[in-house]
Amino acid sequence: MPTVVFVLPSGRRVAVEVEPGTTMLEAARIGGVDIEGACGGSMACATCHLWVAEDWFDRLPEATPEEEDMLDLAADWAPTSRLGCQIRIEPGLDGLTVRVPRSSLLSDG
Repeated sequence: MPTVVFVLPSGRRVAVEVEPGTTMLEAARIGGVDIEGACGGSMACATCHLWVAEDWFDRLPEATPEEEDMLDLAADWAPTSRLGCQIRIEPGLDGLTVRVPRSSLLSDG
């Protein structure tokens, strides 16, 4: 099973092993990373916003125009910003690393 890594604002790293097809939002919840995800993954908000590590960003499928529109609403937007609900983990993404902006957390994590 693929493993993904969340880097919290504190610098703490949380590695989560997930089934292929799991979204990064779901992986965060499985791993106890307190990402808001207010819309439950329906891409109706930007509260699961993540910064993808630069060496991983180009390995992901491109964001859809709808995701790009939602990212315009994200606090702390960066060039490698993506919505966690839109990144599905596949075996080729084993080791994917993302940073979690403080603005996406419900607590300090």
